[in-house]
Amino acid sequence: MTEKVLGVILGGGQGSRLSPLTLTRSKPAVPIAGKYRLVDIPISNCLNSGIHRMFVLTQFNSASLNKHIKNTYHFSHFSKAFVDILAAEQTPDNPAWFQGTADAVRQCMHHIVSHEFDYILILSGDQLYQMDFKEMLKAHIDAEAEISIATIPVTAKDATDFGIMKTDEHNVITSFIEKPKTELLPDWTSDTGVEMARYGKNFLASMGIYVFNRDVLIKMLNENPEEKDFGKEIIPRALENSRVLSYQYEGYWTDIGNISSFFEANLGLTDDLPQFNMFDTAHTIFTRSRMLPPSKISGTTLEKTIIAEGCIVQASRVEHAVLGIRSRIGRGTTIANCYVMGSDRYQTLEEINEASRAGIPLLGIGDRCYINNAIIDKNSKIGNDVRINGGAHLAEGDYGFYVVKDGIVVVKKGAIVPNGTVI
Repeated sequence: MTEKVLGVILGGGQGSRLSPLTLTRSKPAVPIAGKYRLVDIPISNCLNSGIHRMFVLTQFNSASLNKHIKNTYHFSHFSKAFVDILAAEQTPDNPAWFQGTADAVRQCMHHIVSHEFDYILILSGDQLYQMDFKEMLKAHIDAEAEISIATIPVTAKDATDFGIMKTDEHNVITSFIEKPKTELLPDWTSDTGVEMARYGKNFLASMGIYVFNRDVLIKMLNENPEEKDFGKEIIPRALENSRVLSYQYEGYWTDIGNISSFFEANLGLTDDLPQFNMFDTAHTIFTRSRMLPPSKISGTTLEKTIIAEGCIVQASRVEHAVLGIRSRIGRGTTIANCYVMGSDRYQTLEEINEASRAGIPLLGIGDRCYINNAIIDKNSKIGNDVRINGGAHLAEGDYGFYVVKDGIVVVKKGAIVPNGTVI
């Protein structure tokens, strides 16, 4: 069944709501959980579901994403498996960049249709979840659907941020509304099951995950070139004359749409029983194998902390934090409620001595620092005696080497924070 499926992962737009993490990289290339990239999540879900042929559609700041995919996903020469990049390209027939999700697939369709497939699975590159697509595909085939949409039950509070739909007794979608206003919600409740209703999750929200029959997708994209987006245009019109199925998913799923949701998703991984289970062997998360040494911890109290490979930690205390690859934290430092992304390389002894003579902070976090409620992007150099205390008391804005959003201090990639800085 899955050998008839082709996966298409959408690289997303400019990602301004995740800025400054997206200043130099696309959303799917943003590091998550200390050692992965966001794009590893949909790719891993496909591989775990037996879907081994995928395209990743990219446009903005795609160099980092391209490099990651090229260095990560290698398959046997005797296999038909691949993960290929399809970058936005200007042609004599179409000089424009991608204008939306459907337009991105439309512009790349001449590459996609050169492969044999009966079904196309369209995914977002910036969501965190673990899902077996075989079950969704089986439901799609059994119901003789032309399009299937993965849906998740949500509360009234969350419903206004999603496309909400209603279904009949056979899970066929009968109506759809994009981001309904609060006063309209009473007309859009659904029977989501006893357990979901107990939590007040009475609305079916689109997860932005679609299964299309090959011919149906090609026809829809060709006949309506003015329609640029799946959620806003293609899907609502498809309800008029196509059999569109809702596949209800009840596991953990979050859309990494802004700094706050990104921060919460990462720190949530440190819970005793996290909603997203990285230790589930049935849902392995694949990523680049870096051959890094084990992490080294010296005199540090650790509490609810995830530490990736290759770290050197001499801090006094690290609590409720994620430390990414090659993180270096100096003596006497306290880290709390933070995502430290780490570094792309180690400094040599010569570089360390030269930086020390010049009074330039080293890669990582220095001695006697206190950092709370912060995201430290990759390759940052934070000096000694630096104090960063994020929270609602800080005014939002861009302050040069750092940004404040929702009370979270985001130190930009490659930033240099001088000794004694207080934020």
